[in-house]
Amino acid sequence: MSGQPEHGRAACLTEKYGLRRPVEVLAPAGDGEALRAAVFAGADAVYLGLKQFSARRTAGNFDEQQLKEAVAFCHARDVRVHAAVNTTAFSGELGALADTIRAAAGAGVDALIVQDLATAALARQMAPGLALHASTQLTVHTLSGVRQLAKMGFARAILARELSLAEIAAIAKESPIETEVFVHGALCMSVSGQCYMSAFLGGRSGNRGECAGPCRLPFAADGSGAAHLSLKDLCAVGSLPALAAAGVASVKIEGRLRGPEYVAAAVDACRRSLAGEDFDRQLLQDVFSRSGFTNGYLEGRIDGSMFGVRTPEDTAASKAAMPAIRQLYRREAPRVPVVFTVSVNGADCTLAAADGAGRRAETPVAGAMESARADQRPAIEKALCKTGGTPFYAGRVEFHGEPGYLPASFWNDARRAVLERLLAARSAPRPLACAPARLPKARRHAPGAKQLWARFESPDQLPDALPDALEGLILPLLRWRQVPQRLRAKTVLEAPRVMFGGVEGATAAALAEAKEAGFAGAMIHNIGQLPLAKGWKLCGGFGLNVANPLSALAWKDLGLSALTVSPETPLAEMEAIDPGVPTWAIVYGHLPLMITRACPLQNVTDCARCDKQGLLTDRKNRRFPVRCGGGVRQIYNPVPLYMGDRLGEVPADAGLAWFTLETPAAAARALAALAAGEKWPEEYTRGLYYKSARPAGRAP
Repeated sequence: MSGQPEHGRAACLTEKYGLRRPVEVLAPAGDGEALRAAVFAGADAVYLGLKQFSARRTAGNFDEQQLKEAVAFCHARDVRVHAAVNTTAFSGELGALADTIRAAAGAGVDALIVQDLATAALARQMAPGLALHASTQLTVHTLSGVRQLAKMGFARAILARELSLAEIAAIAKESPIETEVFVHGALCMSVSGQCYMSAFLGGRSGNRGECAGPCRLPFAADGSGAAHLSLKDLCAVGSLPALAAAGVASVKIEGRLRGPEYVAAAVDACRRSLAGEDFDRQLLQDVFSRSGFTNGYLEGRIDGSMFGVRTPEDTAASKAAMPAIRQLYRREAPRVPVVFTVSVNGADCTLAAADGAGRRAETPVAGAMESARADQRPAIEKALCKTGGTPFYAGRVEFHGEPGYLPASFWNDARRAVLERLLAARSAPRPLACAPARLPKARRHAPGAKQLWARFESPDQLPDALPDALEGLILPLLRWRQVPQRLRAKTVLEAPRVMFGGVEGATAAALAEAKEAGFAGAMIHNIGQLPLAKGWKLCGGFGLNVANPLSALAWKDLGLSALTVSPETPLAEMEAIDPGVPTWAIVYGHLPLMITRACPLQNVTDCARCDKQGLLTDRKNRRFPVRCGGGVRQIYNPVPLYMGDRLGEVPADAGLAWFTLETPAAAARALAALAAGEKWPEEYTRGLYYKSARPAGRAP
């Protein structure tokens, strides 16, 4: 039968099982059970975390041995494995970070998902064969950002969840690397990588995998409502054909904290949607939702309908739906084609099975063949095509020699035996070459900020008289024309933290127009601003989340001449950050805890009648200012960070006063207190500067 599967074709059809699609369905695997459910339900790839440096520290996650077993299980079934090493690391953790990368490479994972440029630098150094995927925590949301990642050797960019379909399509069309988008699961209120609410309200950083989810708690706006920071879960499963047409390489399901039923239901729905089939949206909602779903970002409907909370009715629906969902991953769907070869040599017969990757197994067929009048090949093909319960299906059956008669049970036994051997061969470890880590030499930054800089929200916020001790100013790039000529030589222009919609174009235009206007430099907050600011003297803002010396060196190598250390970095860890360019530490400010494209004020007021500011009140009656501008909203800490009386303990070259809400008079008072080293007379916070570090992503 030389490769033409005429017999038993119906049993071997595989279209219904979803052969490898042009678009990857990427499923979460918080633990081994969820991983098995994802694979059995038909995922093309899974992403998982190790015990450290995982942005979902409370998931089960995988130790080194479990990771090896997970990768072997997946690779045996042609399923790719992406390891999420996607938190920021502190200086004292770089050795452990190197060990985590070594474990991932040793297990043979297909890609590393990273946020911290220190992780990327170590991975390129230690395991250059390991593909790098830029985490959504890197806040990549522009074509310029994707192009910059490509220059840096990344293979894929995981785009921000806040993008519309048109914005995604525009990026994917011109992207030199793969793009990945979230299509189902929980939505953070804040742009990923730019949320400091959990860190500053409870000491648990989302950038380090410790988010306590304070946004899900009651936050009332103007005395109305109580959930104005809680978004419904995303469900863009119905948009998958459009995303595929837009050129997206991978569609990602959020949910490493969810169970196997959730994972299987979402994978099944995605597979059906990509195949152009109907999927059960109500079943998806019953598995888990917060008063339903939203697809507002993708569809460009950013309004109050996006908000929701988990209700008792949602919980009851989940409980009722579970039994039916478990059927989706009770048995795995065949996904790996094999060629069976039946070889007859006199009284001896062997059965071989080979995959498309050059792996082969064989087994003798027990029993003495009897001569047969009828052609036995159709019956043998039928028996060999019964591969249910395995990851294999018969692509074709070849015969060498004329087979005689054997009962079907003999062929069934031979099929099971040869497929078990082939599965074992496909499960063999395929580790990546890994070199020893070369960590930067330890350098301790001397304590005591020697300079004072001040950042202002607008030129209107400048005090009438600036203190002589002030080394320099930071003012908004998009308002550069309003900066007095006399101040430009000591002014750095700050690019917007994010650039949704037309802001990317406005930022590029402003950088070009202001380049010869006499300014001291430009401050960038995300990787997409690097190519836009070519030719400028560049400073890094806190949005880059620099928290260790290797990350600082990576940004320095990219052209930055000064860096703001992440305000989540304890002083004891900050001491090791001395990259050879000036470092800044924020020493005063009502810091922005969230930056979001959705608007919590829309729940209580019409944008047409809004004055672009408001308040959110939490359950402790703290009032959080909200300001709207540039297509985003920022939510500020009502209590300022203050280190003026302890500047001598801050191991940075300059202290940075970060003014946001202050009047010019209030800014002048704060600058005077900082210059004099005075105590702050009102309520304040030291932030995380005196917090003891715990390994990133590891549960306490």
